[in-house]
Amino acid sequence: MNELMTSTLKDEDLEACRTAGENMDKKQILEHMRAQGVRFLRLQFTDITGMNKNVEVPSSQFEKALDGEIMFDGSSIEGFTRIEESDMLLKPDLTSYRIDPWVSVGSGGRGHGRVARLICDVYKPDETPFEGCPRQVLKRVCAQASELGYAMNAGPEAEFFLFARTPEGKATTVTHDSAGYFDLAPNDLGEACRREIVIALEALGFEIEAAHHEVAAGQHEIDFKYGPALACADQLSTFRFVVRRIARAMGLHATFMPKPLFGLNGSGMHVHQSLFSGNDNVFYDEKGDHDGISDVMRWYVGGLLKHARGFCVITNPLVNSYKRLVPGFEAPTDLAWSMQNRSPLIRVPARRGIGTRCEVRMPDPSCNPYLAFAAMLASGIDGVKKKIEPPQPVAANVYTMSARERSRLKIKSLPGNLGEAISMLEKDDVVKDSLGSHIYEQFITAKKAEWSDYIAAVHPWEVDRYLTRY
Repeated sequence: MNELMTSTLKDEDLEACRTAGENMDKKQILEHMRAQGVRFLRLQFTDITGMNKNVEVPSSQFEKALDGEIMFDGSSIEGFTRIEESDMLLKPDLTSYRIDPWVSVGSGGRGHGRVARLICDVYKPDETPFEGCPRQVLKRVCAQASELGYAMNAGPEAEFFLFARTPEGKATTVTHDSAGYFDLAPNDLGEACRREIVIALEALGFEIEAAHHEVAAGQHEIDFKYGPALACADQLSTFRFVVRRIARAMGLHATFMPKPLFGLNGSGMHVHQSLFSGNDNVFYDEKGDHDGISDVMRWYVGGLLKHARGFCVITNPLVNSYKRLVPGFEAPTDLAWSMQNRSPLIRVPARRGIGTRCEVRMPDPSCNPYLAFAAMLASGIDGVKKKIEPPQPVAANVYTMSARERSRLKIKSLPGNLGEAISMLEKDDVVKDSLGSHIYEQFITAKKAEWSDYIAAVHPWEVDRYLTRY
């Protein structure tokens, strides 16, 4: 399929995309789709690994879709249901209604019409929420925080690589450029692709704050404004879809794989987070310790540090994730926190007042955002409820500390591989409870199988090192 880029749309068409979903009810959405020539509607959801899935319906089924009456086979989705209980319903969140800001045509030039999307929760046929729906896991944990008077705001910074494709369209690991952190063209060859991505994201309602080249060759970052945890997780799922789609349309391959290349920095997804009560940021206290940090924030950080090894397999879910979490490549490996110092696991940026927040630096962009946000929020809230005091913030560079220094400061390390991370989750009841028994069991089963496959495989490194030596 040839995909025309976002910039080919007229300004009024981009504005129609941008305003879609703004306080619209079912009737208004139907009218908007008719007025904009929408021919297909994607009902989007995620599996437990965070992969975007969808059921697409034609215009004849729009009203049924908006009523939440579209059914699909849940047994075909990883971690959902068994074949004997496979029927699932998709219940759309009407506020997520958006129109794709690009036009697709078939190989013969036939226009496919415009496509809209709705993000959905998964329900069982009896109209009760499905316990295996990751989005509902986050909604449940957010509701628990709300009972205590708190709402989580999150702001992720998802990095990604742009690689070249072969003439046949196959993805490679040949970097798109040789630029570095904040470089300009001509070294930064990703400008055009990033701009197309930004245009598409803005048309989908994102408020983009910055876009720039990252430290590694071919590595990029596009930051969007923080927001409520659920809406932010929805945006992150959309963000990954848009980046990959735009890159492919421009003849490139975008990947959120944490460590695609040996010897270069991997891709992280630092998550800025704070708790609000109404319009007030409860992480800020003008009279608090460390120049304005409240007790609530300190306890929240204490909870994150206590449970970080337990939720690591959620925020860093791949075998490859642990190739990034190694010393020497700016990724955190130790359980400590700091004021501005970027070497520990958690950093508190300098801004105070409404912008007071902590930045958790371990997650990577391969995670399921719904589960990752839920696990971190549950961990932080556990710290608030139990008033868990973190250790003193670390001012020194943790990367350069000796083992003896880290031992003296009682700084523990993150799991060294996926197998260790699985074991840590199995021992952490707070994180397990945040996932719910269904997702926990399905997730652990999938990760154990992945780890087993990896350790049983013979890798090129082993062949190169041992084949002729022994």
